[in-house]
Amino acid sequence: MIAPVSATSRGRSTARLKLELPDQWYAALPYPEIEDNLYELSDPKRKFVRPKGWMIVGKIGSRQDMIAGTETRVAGPKNENIRRQDILAFLNWNLPELKKIFPLFPDHLLIVTADDPMWRGGLSGTRSLYMHADRPLISGNRTSSMIHELVHVGTGIHGDDESDWIVEGLAEFYSLEILRRTGGISETRYQEAMDKLIKWGKKAPSLLVERSSGPITARAAGVMQQLDKEIREASNGKASIDDVARELAQARGEVTLERFRSLSEKAAGKPVDALATENLTDRAKDSNK
Repeated sequence: MIAPVSATSRGRSTARLKLELPDQWYAALPYPEIEDNLYELSDPKRKFVRPKGWMIVGKIGSRQDMIAGTETRVAGPKNENIRRQDILAFLNWNLPELKKIFPLFPDHLLIVTADDPMWRGGLSGTRSLYMHADRPLISGNRTSSMIHELVHVGTGIHGDDESDWIVEGLAEFYSLEILRRTGGISETRYQEAMDKLIKWGKKAPSLLVERSSGPITARAAGVMQQLDKEIREASNGKASIDDVARELAQARGEVTLERFRSLSEKAAGKPVDALATENLTDRAKDSNK
């Protein structure tokens, strides 16, 4: 437990984390290691720094590489079916493209992975993410859970009680879009995958809910594709959804529909139909009948 702290408004702090480990145990954290098991913590957004993000401690193995200026490490328990080098290769292929959209992407990235009985999903954290070892880098529907979570790491945003779809929709949209841009999937396969998401999204009557589930995220991804096309056409190719996502990532923190719509209209130079209320919820359509 971290004790409560109070200070004057001009107060600042520096923090380090020292780990004392049993023999043959090792640690991986999303922070620079000053010396053995001593880490320099940093968080420019906070006056009083706290350790955040994923970490792994124990009998672990890891692989690391410098990818597009980000010190990247993949770590997991020893003697498990963990494809550390495959993950690094996938990141070398896709992370540079992602960083073109999010230039403030962290300088350090830790990917923690493990086999059963760990949770069979993926979840992002500060400068880090967890991904079960059995999760494919590219799924059968051609989206990538890995890229989805990397977008969360790069944006650092969260929604209000009606805007979680923006956070998840951007991540799902880019989980396909980045693969298309890097040649991981063809234009034809990309559009097939988007069409399937849009079809699945029809099961979601509204995007304006507190938490984004599967069909909501799928519908949101379709809205993002529509928005990107609309911005590109309105600006004669001078702007795109990348400009909107980049501004959200620079501010980080909470995102609202009002702000998202404002940034999108700024990029397009006019109101955008993709974010009209009737395009986001069937309730608006029903009320107009």
